[in-house]
Amino acid sequence: MRTAVLIPWAIPTVVSARMWAWMYNDVFGVINDMFMKAGLIDKPVAWLANKNTALAAIIAMEVWKTTPFMALLLLAGLQIISTDIYEAADIDGANWFQKFWQLTLPLLRPAILVALIFRTLDALRIFDAIKVMTNGGSGTEVMATYAHRNLFDFQLMGYGSAICVVMFAIIAIFVVIYLTSFRIEEQ
Repeated sequence: MRTAVLIPWAIPTVVSARMWAWMYNDVFGVINDMFMKAGLIDKPVAWLANKNTALAAIIAMEVWKTTPFMALLLLAGLQIISTDIYEAADIDGANWFQKFWQLTLPLLRPAILVALIFRTLDALRIFDAIKVMTNGGSGTEVMATYAHRNLFDFQLMGYGSAICVVMFAIIAIFVVIYLTSFRIEEQ
């Protein structure tokens, strides 16, 4: 089952982005077909051409693609928690809510921190999905596509490189914030 769940994560992002772009197509896309059959929309929507829906469509594809990896990281964190702790909590009379908030969540903090850092890093440097699905159009320009446009389309090497350095600094700031707010004490 774990292998089957990991399939979206294992598919290259460019392939996933192209597949989802076809699914979002306003003429022959399966998303429009399903929504029209369900009565949610009355006419086909050009999901990736509309400024109101393009970013949400890309986010949906990214969530579909990256959720298995995040789940795998959290599962690994859950598997290292000893069952002895829960048995002791049962003896002390703790209910499931108390066990979750007082035991599981604090012990899962290192795994949550790793997952959060990975996901933030991926989200802030996203390039391939946007390049394939909208090429930065329809209001989906992000830092990486903006840097690419300046570096290669406009040949502004200094400015494009500066954008990349700023991206690195922003990611570093997020990591420092996460590390300081999640302060994990050594046991």
